[in-house]
Amino acid sequence: MSIEILPAQLANQIAAGEVVERPASVIKELVENSLDAGATTIKIQIEKGGSKRIKISDNGSGISKDELSLALSRHATSKIKTLNDLEGISSLGFRGEALASISSVSRLTLTSKPENQESAWQASAEGRDMAVDIKPAAHPTGTTIDVQDLFFNTPARRKFLRTDKTEFTHIEEVIKRIALACLDVTFVLIHNDKLVRQYRAASTKAQCAKRVAQVCGQKFIEHAIEVECQHDDLHFSGWLAKPSFARNQNDLCYSYVNGRMMRDKLINHAIRQAYSDLLPADTYPAFVLFLTLNHRDVDVNVHPAKHEVRFHQGRYIHDFIFSVCQKALHDEGVVQTSLHDAHDDGVYESVSQQPTHQSSQNNQHTQVDKSYIKPLSYVGESSRAQYAPSYSAHQTDRPSAKQQNAYYQLMSNDAEHSNDELSRSNTLNDSANNTRAEGSYVSENSHPEGALATNHSTNILDNVLENLSVLHLVQENYALVLLNKELRLLSLVKLDADVFTCELQSKWEVGFVSQPLLLPVKIELDKIKLQFLESNQSYFERLGIIVNVVNNNSVQIRQFPALLRNKDVASSFSQIIDTLFNLNEANELKEADWLLAIISLLQPSSYTTEIIQTLFNRLKNSQPNVIDQLLLLNSTPVDLTYELKQLM
Repeated sequence: MSIEILPAQLANQIAAGEVVERPASVIKELVENSLDAGATTIKIQIEKGGSKRIKISDNGSGISKDELSLALSRHATSKIKTLNDLEGISSLGFRGEALASISSVSRLTLTSKPENQESAWQASAEGRDMAVDIKPAAHPTGTTIDVQDLFFNTPARRKFLRTDKTEFTHIEEVIKRIALACLDVTFVLIHNDKLVRQYRAASTKAQCAKRVAQVCGQKFIEHAIEVECQHDDLHFSGWLAKPSFARNQNDLCYSYVNGRMMRDKLINHAIRQAYSDLLPADTYPAFVLFLTLNHRDVDVNVHPAKHEVRFHQGRYIHDFIFSVCQKALHDEGVVQTSLHDAHDDGVYESVSQQPTHQSSQNNQHTQVDKSYIKPLSYVGESSRAQYAPSYSAHQTDRPSAKQQNAYYQLMSNDAEHSNDELSRSNTLNDSANNTRAEGSYVSENSHPEGALATNHSTNILDNVLENLSVLHLVQENYALVLLNKELRLLSLVKLDADVFTCELQSKWEVGFVSQPLLLPVKIELDKIKLQFLESNQSYFERLGIIVNVVNNNSVQIRQFPALLRNKDVASSFSQIIDTLFNLNEANELKEADWLLAIISLLQPSSYTTEIIQTLFNRLKNSQPNVIDQLLLLNSTPVDLTYELKQLM
């Protein structure tokens, strides 16, 4: 068969197959044109579900007489001129196919008047012939497009239309979505001469909330959390419903990118992951969220109906949306911290969001900026089980012993080789398995021959080190041990601090590994602490904390120690500076004080059997020559002489 160029009429018919799916598609395209023209009032009149008539009037900038016939031509648009414009599309429409495609399958009349034109003119086109007839008309400033007898010349397409009620339901949904995107525009929807919807322009916060309630229902607003975050060119705002408002269908999932309504998988995934396990698997969240960013950072020309976009930094956008949503839920007290599946090539892991409860004295002058967005670290699927959230002593719902052990191993692991994170996590898996095997081993010769004899079943850990057995855990932070056949009470907290000190001294000499934050964190400080920070900036940098002074009462954290990558940056920094400031007031700061500020964040709030085993393994590996010395320094003998006499 020979190759030929398609006639214009046929090309428009083919294009109409993509643009004009049903009456709702026509309304979407025409209303978006009105919005691009700067309209503040748009009136939509429908007859018989749109199959008989669709009439849309606006008060936009209008189309001049000389351009009316051109407006109905294929690939004719005023919205882009050059290739450079295509790389930064700021309008809702840009392909120039809508009017030509619609007029090829209907009887279309376009009446328009720009403000600087004395009178209005009207252009008419019917079906395949595409012959445009132009004549004068009466019309105020703006444009009216009247589409009648949709698919009158394509019976096969007309047969696929549903009932008038069904088609109008789709139209109503399109108007709802657009009304949410353009809160400052008035929309009037009329069906069969009956007023169905009227959304008045909103300018205040209360009016915007009322508009959202009109579309999504009053209960949505009552259960919604307001979201607002600005970072450089990114602005994310809107309403996010609490998990208690979970839906059985995704009828209240409204997301927008630069005012364009979306059904984008990346956006929906990030929002859904913010809820984590708070929603049952068969339910959906409810939200109305708007993302605004530089137009050159997003490609909107990747979907025929423009329902999806492609971000130039997709992972960054995913993390940003996820972080804002999770923090909003966290601030409302409905979420703590959890692990999250992400793309097929791994998972995004949230840094702990739990607030650190400090004394009122410590918190008196240190405030955390609510706009903080925590960074995310990327790890492979194989290491997912090794990560667990941080916790504090005041919490009642603590992680399991296995989670605590995994978290503790991660914190004590060498963070300098961050690029080898996957292999390190696998090593931790193997180490944990070996540890459990060792912990369950019972020696045949583990009975002591001295003053105290104990059955194997009473030992928590047998022979964890040479001549050492852990008999009992006391108040979660102390252990009753048998050291060289002597019964002693060991402070696990002090021993742990000494082991960390030995491990971190070499890092302190060269400076801790610093990890750049995905988004900087703004912290408010009083004047005294800000002066303390500035005077000791070189020491903070050695810890891996890089800050910029913003003004007289706030700083911006740019980098944070890699050792604390699973900690909340804001609360951790507040705790570090409070600790150091208080120590500095008492005495001049020493190296041990700087290390202590970091160590206090690395230690768990309580010790389990598995964490104790890990602690002794670290002790054996890092300080084999002074094991007995450290054990003796951090323990005290337990004398049972009096108790034994009482039993005689």
